[in-house]
Amino acid sequence: MQWTDRIRQVKILLVVMAIIIAVVSLLVSHFLVDDLSAEERKKMEVWAQALHSLNEADESTDLSLVLSVMEGNSTIPVIVLDKDGHVADYRNIKIKAADAADTIAFVERMGQRMKAADRYIKIQIGDSTDYQLVCYDDSVMLKRLAAWPYVQLGIVLIFVVVAIFALLSSKRAEQNKVWVGLSKETAHQLGTPISSLMAWTEMLKENYPNDELLPEMDKDVKRLERIAERFSKIGSVPEPVDTSMKEVLQHVIEYMSHRTSQRVQIVSKMPQDDVVIKINASLFEWVIENLCKNAVDAMEGEGTIEILLWQTDNRVVIEVSDTGKGIRKKDIKNVFTPGFTTKKRGWGLGLSLAKRIVEEYHHGHIFVKWSELGKGTTFRIEMPQ
Repeated sequence: MQWTDRIRQVKILLVVMAIIIAVVSLLVSHFLVDDLSAEERKKMEVWAQALHSLNEADESTDLSLVLSVMEGNSTIPVIVLDKDGHVADYRNIKIKAADAADTIAFVERMGQRMKAADRYIKIQIGDSTDYQLVCYDDSVMLKRLAAWPYVQLGIVLIFVVVAIFALLSSKRAEQNKVWVGLSKETAHQLGTPISSLMAWTEMLKENYPNDELLPEMDKDVKRLERIAERFSKIGSVPEPVDTSMKEVLQHVIEYMSHRTSQRVQIVSKMPQDDVVIKINASLFEWVIENLCKNAVDAMEGEGTIEILLWQTDNRVVIEVSDTGKGIRKKDIKNVFTPGFTTKKRGWGLGLSLAKRIVEEYHHGHIFVKWSELGKGTTFRIEMPQ
C-alpha cells in the first residue's frame, strides 16, 4: 500500500506541476501578447496618420517620410475601406488559391470582419464627411505567440502522460517480478514437505489399510501438491487445452462444500449441454476458489454463494455471487490491486492473481458486476468462446 500511495503522490505532483507550468505560461504569454498588440495598435495609428497625410498632400508636401512609414509595414495585415465598405487599398494580405478568382471580394469580407471586431482606425478626408477605415489584424508573429502557450500546454500534458505511463509500467513490472518470484519460491519450499507427506501417507496406508482418515489425508496431500503446481506456473504461459467448464466448477463446488460451514449454501445454475473451452483447468479452478473463499469471508461464514454458467455465440460467462457485506463503491476499482485488502488478515493477492490468470493467461475479463453494502457482491468472468 505504501508503494501505491507513493505512486499516487507522484502522479498528483506531476499533474500539479503541469498545471502550474501551464498557468504561468498562459499568464506570461497573455501579458506579452497584450503588450505587443498595443504596440501594433500604435504602429497602425502612425500608419493611418501617414495615409491621412498622403491623402491631404499637395505639391509642396515632402512625401519621403510618409511613404517610408507606409512601406515600413511589412507584417501587419491592413485593409483600407471607404465609407461604403469598398476596398481602397490593402497590404500584407495572404490570398488563398481558392479565393484568387475574386480577390477583391475576399479582401472586402476580411475587412468587414476586422471592422466588426472593432479593429480599425477612422481617418477623415479633407473637410468633407468622407472618411476611410484603416482595418488591421494581428501579425503572423503575434498570432504564433498567442498560440504557443497552448502548444506548450500540449507538450507538457504529453510529457505528464508519458511519465505517468512509464511510472505505472515500472510499478507493474516490479510487482510482476515480486509476485512471480514469491510464487515460484513458495512452490519450491512446498515441494520438499509435500514429498515427505506423500511418502508418510503411503507408509500409513500399508500399516493401516482400513483407517477411514487416510483417504481424507491423501486428498489433502494431493491438494497441497496441486497448490504447489499452481504457484509454479505463475510467471510462465500455461498451455490451454479443451476443458469442460462444468467439471471445473463442479470440482470447486465439491471442494468448497467440504471445507466451509454448513451455514454456507453453494448453489449453481449451469446449462444441460457441456461447455467446453480452452483453459488451464488447474489455474482456472484457483480463480473460482479465490472468488468463493472471498465470498465466504464476506458472509462471515453464513449465507449463499451462487455460481452461474452460460454461453453465447462468442463467449462463456461465469458469475459468482454472495450475500455478504458488499464492497464500498470507492474500493471497487482497487479490489484487483495487489496488496489491497479490507480483511484484518490477508495479503491482498488472491484477486490480483485471479485477474492475472483470467486476463493475461486466458485473454478473458474479470470485473465486479454489482455490489451493495449489506446485500452482497457479484463477480463476473467473460471468456472468449
